[in-house]
Amino acid sequence: MERTFLAIKPDGVQRGLVGEIIGRFEAKGFTLVGMKLMTASRELAEQHYGVHKERPFFAGLVDFITSGPLVAMVWEGDGVVASARKIIGATNPLNSEPGTIRGDLAVNVGRNIIHGSDAVETANEEIRLWFKEEELSSWTPCLTPWIVE
Repeated sequence: MERTFLAIKPDGVQRGLVGEIIGRFEAKGFTLVGMKLMTASRELAEQHYGVHKERPFFAGLVDFITSGPLVAMVWEGDGVVASARKIIGATNPLNSEPGTIRGDLAVNVGRNIIHGSDAVETANEEIRLWFKEEELSSWTPCLTPWIVE
């Protein structure tokens, strides 16, 4: 079963949007297999955003993601990576469709509420970066037969 990494960023936590965001993924039928409230260390943030290291906005990304608590999560489901990206919406909330998390709840690209892995390979790397294997639970919700063939 495919897994993805999602993080409700400090702005989403501060604005009290954690429950609503989790609810959207539960309603879709995905399974939450790992979750923790934490404040990311600078080292973890720099590793997470390492692909952007040479870009002018890198320092700002690191400063923001370490500025307060975030909710790190691992979700599981059929096609969860691509589906989560659609639920989340475009990186810039101004380009996000209504009905997406960013389209409904975010105002600007610097405070866009949530991170989601962009590919299966990236998801696997991010999950290993943010979670130890023993922090993840494999389980099957009783509703799964009603959602997945």
